[in-house]
Amino acid sequence: MAEIEIGIFKSGRRAYGFDDIAIVPSRRTRDPEDVDISWDIDAFHFELPLLGAAMDGVTSPATAIELGRLGGVGVLNLEGLWTRYEDPTPLFEEIAELDDDKATLRMQQMYAEPIVEELVTERIRQIKSAGVVAAASVTPQRTLALAPAILAAELDLLVIQGTVVSAEHVSKTTEPLNLKRFVREFDIPVIVGGCASYQQGLHLMRTGAVGVLVGVGPGNACTTRGVLGIGVPQATAIADVAGARMRHLDETGVYVHVIADGGMSKGGDIAKAIACGADAVMLGSPLSSAVEAPAKGFHWGMATFHPTLPRGARVRTGVRGTLKEILLGPAHENDGRLNLFGALRTAMATCGYETLKEFQKAEVMVAPALQTEGKALQRSQGVGMGH
Repeated sequence: MAEIEIGIFKSGRRAYGFDDIAIVPSRRTRDPEDVDISWDIDAFHFELPLLGAAMDGVTSPATAIELGRLGGVGVLNLEGLWTRYEDPTPLFEEIAELDDDKATLRMQQMYAEPIVEELVTERIRQIKSAGVVAAASVTPQRTLALAPAILAAELDLLVIQGTVVSAEHVSKTTEPLNLKRFVREFDIPVIVGGCASYQQGLHLMRTGAVGVLVGVGPGNACTTRGVLGIGVPQATAIADVAGARMRHLDETGVYVHVIADGGMSKGGDIAKAIACGADAVMLGSPLSSAVEAPAKGFHWGMATFHPTLPRGARVRTGVRGTLKEILLGPAHENDGRLNLFGALRTAMATCGYETLKEFQKAEVMVAPALQTEGKALQRSQGVGMGH
């Protein structure tokens, strides 16, 4: 891809987000009922290509169970409030009442409470006891320390997750996690991320991970792009890492799943993520607006409460409907924020594709006017696509 000159010293590629692109209909259409949006990773089969984000305002043991029953999988944050407090419910109520200028400091105080390993095991077993797939997330820094408690609970899927996770972390002061050795020796399949480039994605795939999370800074609650100045718009990031997936498949015969993480608030965003090459999506803010969500319409990221350099904000998402309505409908609004996977199914049917892997081959074009063309009245009145 041609580079654009930024200045005499520096050139760079042009990158695109979901709002910059459009999916092009093909010569064929289908009935939505004939479309298959199910997804398999390792030994697990899911009716929805969905992971609930490992954020406290999104995934509790109860919502993880409900997501499993609806066909997806919820990822519990093993370094969050659910493993620091026996009953964090009062804390969620307090967070919802905090003034914006006091939220970050108070949340830092809440998350300063130490993690209780017994709670790690207990929360995982609570999810498993409901008969759904149990998935949970840890940061690379705490992976080895929490591994015994995770194994004791017989977790199904482990997510090793950070703002940016690399297969070659270098440190002069501590012994970093050897990601490749850990993933290959651990008894549980591992998903790793985030990443946002071809080379980084390829290196993470070579660790033996079954899936790679793609997304650095696109989430509604994330401030990484402002605080650190790093990130890649999601459409380009997903397409680049999907390219790494194909190279890894050619080299090894092993297919590693690409999971789009962040930047998706509407059904059309999810459809574009799949069309750019994702196998599944990880959703945060859309699920935080569910009636069942623990924070009751508030949302914050995993780095919001960092003790020295927070990279997230507590944001209001409101309560829009039940988890079932958000994921599967019926929608009672016209802005694409409900029935997200009904929208994916309809997008695939409209473009003539029967499976997710077929939909990855859909034609996509750069379309700067996609969100505004012919929408002047909606924009002026704040309805539909003018929100």
